[in-house]
Parts: sequence; C-alpha cells; structure tokens
Amino acid sequence: MAQYFTIHPTHPQPRLIRLAAAIVRNGGVIAYPTDSSYALGCHMDDAEAAARIRRIRGVDERHYLTLVLRGLSDIGRFAKFDNWQFRIIRLGTPGSYTFLLPAKREVPRRLQHPKRSTIGVRVPNHAVVQALLEELGEPIISSTLIMPGSTEPLNDAQTIRDELGTEIELVIDAGPCPAEPTTVVDLAEPPARIVRRGGGDPIRLGIDEQ
Repeated sequence: MAQYFTIHPTHPQPRLIRLAAAIVRNGGVIAYPTDSSYALGCHMDDAEAAARIRRIRGVDERHYLTLVLRGLSDIGRFAKFDNWQFRIIRLGTPGSYTFLLPAKREVPRRLQHPKRSTIGVRVPNHAVVQALLEELGEPIISSTLIMPGSTEPLNDAQTIRDELGTEIELVIDAGPCPAEPTTVVDLAEPPARIVRRGGGDPIRLGIDEQ
C-alpha cells in the first residue's frame, strides 16, 4: 500500500519533503498536489516509472508527459525558445499552464512527442511542488491524475490512495486542488495556440483564442 504523507500546503514540512524526494529518486511513482490538480510524478530519468504512469493513465507515447520544473532558467535547459516564446512563458510562470516547445537535442526521445520532437514544460505555483523540486534538484516527469474513462482529475488524496494504493508508492495530501487541468499552450511555432483550456487564463498570456 502506498505511503501517505499529510503535508502543509503553504509551509511544507522539510522532513516529509526529504522522504518524498527519496521515494522519487528510488524509482517511486507519487501522487502529489499542484496549483491545477493532483498529478502523478516520477524521476525524470526513470523510464520504468514513466511507463507506469502511462499505464495508470491508460495513454500511449503520443500523450505528453510534462517536465515539471522550478523556474524559467530550468526550462532553458530542456527546451528551445526565441524571444516571442519567452515573453509568453514569462507571463505564465509560475502558473497553471503547460507550454509545448521544441526539445533540445539532449532530451531523451522517450520524453518527446514522437512526431513533433516537442516537450511539455510547466512551473507550478504550489509550495509543496516547489519544495520537492528544490530537494530533488531536478525535474519531475508528470501527468494530470485523470483515470481512464474519466474527464475530471481526482481531487481527494484519500480517494487516490484507495484507488491507486497498490500501483504507486506515495500519496501526498496537501488538501484539495482547484481540480482543473492546466491550460496547454502550443509554442512550437508561431502563432501561439491554445490546445486545451484549463485553469490558466489565456488573457494573462496575451493570447487571443479567436
């Protein structure tokens, strides 16, 4: 059965964050809160754990797994972007947005879209995630916790443990999330395009959805 940590949503306990980071480093899949919804996450370099996330979600390699990062400087380590893209990313960082960008050559192919060579990146505005990323010192591979056959993300930590307790290693309970997926913005080529409308308002990015 998955471990269950109750972590304060704005002042996360360092000891529990260290334990959660150790679980991720050791190949664990975790359910954790973000500023949009609960998500599944694992270590960036763990192919088996990432494959488990896809199995739980019921998605194939065409479905983006997102790189969850600490800030703008980390995005530049993994994705390529010009000034027009940077201006939009800066307006939505941190926040409930996922940006699709051309992946740098060093990014493993399994993390990229198989046809477009793009990658999804995101910087959440949530203290628990930021503390976990700081402790890890590297990104988390992540996917919104929407179960097969459903359109809404799970939003109760105990329910997540009841449903996935034998399939993942840890559930982090920091209370309910907004329960909306991120707004996905395709910045692979101009003009910027909203792929999915979620919690992030496109107006904040200066994007006209028309």
